[in-house]
Amino acid sequence: MRRSERADGTPRRGRRTGRPAAPGNRRARAVAALAAVVACTALAAGCGIRSTSVPVDAGAAPSRVPCRTSSGQASAPPQESIAVRIYLVCASQLVTVERTVEVDEGRSGPVPVAEALLDELRRSPSADERRAGFTTDVPSGLRVGGAHKGDPTGTLRLSEQPEDLPAESLAQVVCSYAESEALGTGGSVVLGGPGTYAPRAYLCTSETKSRPDNVPTLGAVELS
Repeated sequence: MRRSERADGTPRRGRRTGRPAAPGNRRARAVAALAAVVACTALAAGCGIRSTSVPVDAGAAPSRVPCRTSSGQASAPPQESIAVRIYLVCASQLVTVERTVEVDEGRSGPVPVAEALLDELRRSPSADERRAGFTTDVPSGLRVGGAHKGDPTGTLRLSEQPEDLPAESLAQVVCSYAESEALGTGGSVVLGGPGTYAPRAYLCTSETKSRPDNVPTLGAVELS
């Protein structure tokens, strides 16, 4: 009788040479594979995968321009000088700054004050004002003079037609003059150009200061 046969002559079954993998081992390999995928996703840049996140619009960044100078408390102006307020442009709006000007006491009337204010408007802002964001749009060649014959009292004539000036430049002049006690009346000022066109009354309003690209007028002033 051969070893491969039983005593009754039936063949013996062959022995298995391997054992099935334990369930615990299969779970361990699956967990390890899943951990590798998670690690690669977390380190997408290291795996060569570009981020596909959608950008979120968080709005405009807050302005860092303070529109305020760092000068200390204003001191009394020197003798024969007066403290004035003029309007410069800052953050697309009109904002006041204080200046000290000299006025010729030998000249009477509104023209000397108008000239002094215009000199300050034409002058480049100081270093402190520039750091705060202030600029001026008033042309360096702009001049101002008195009324022509027949103009209403208090009229000021510019060397350029007012409506031909850049909008922000005109707004600076109008608000600086309209809010001057020596020149303005009720938040307005009468301005004309060098020619024979009738002068107009220009208004300085809160909207003018917040949006200096539009200066309202009261129309042409009738010559008296």
